[in-house]
Amino acid sequence: MKNAIFISILFISLLSCAQKKRALKGETKFQKELNAKYKDASQSPLKDKDRKQFEGLDFFKFDSLYVVEASFKRTPNEKPFKMKTTTSRRPIYVKYGELSFNLKGESFTLNIYQNQEVITKEGYEDYLFLPFLDETNGLESYGGGRYVDARIPEGETMIIDFNQAYNPYCAYNDKYSCPLVPRKNYLKTRIEAGVKAFSKK
Repeated sequence: MKNAIFISILFISLLSCAQKKRALKGETKFQKELNAKYKDASQSPLKDKDRKQFEGLDFFKFDSLYVVEASFKRTPNEKPFKMKTTTSRRPIYVKYGELSFNLKGESFTLNIYQNQEVITKEGYEDYLFLPFLDETNGLESYGGGRYVDARIPEGETMIIDFNQAYNPYCAYNDKYSCPLVPRKNYLKTRIEAGVKAFSKK
């Protein structure tokens, strides 16, 4: 009888904990993984008070329209430069190439960059950085623009999935130093994909 009572109490306790631990938001693998990272205290850029009540970032609904095939043009003679950030830090980048693509019947070109320190780390040798601004900035999305991670393509095309656009850490916590999106990477259109602006509780 005692065992039955103990098991009942244990079951009720576990059920109560499970109900308190709400599932994080996310429709796609990218969204779920990003939300899990931001909930994890060891990885999250969120301030403690925001992380403790965090249930998930807000995203635009996934839209295949914003998965584009871009023509990739390597720019091998570019000189390294110090990229401006939100602080006095000036990391060294190189313009690695240009991406040209069509979206909503219009043609666009974005510069893609390579961080000279990041590529020295194991697993990031082929990492590329694609920052951009668009006409949702300051409205639905973060005012400072957003980023997309990329890898050096094998051929002369690259898939850009704007559904995987994410905010700089500065959108969540002013202790970070974030690269400022170069004005040349302004898209005169609305990119209704990826992470939206962070709503602090």
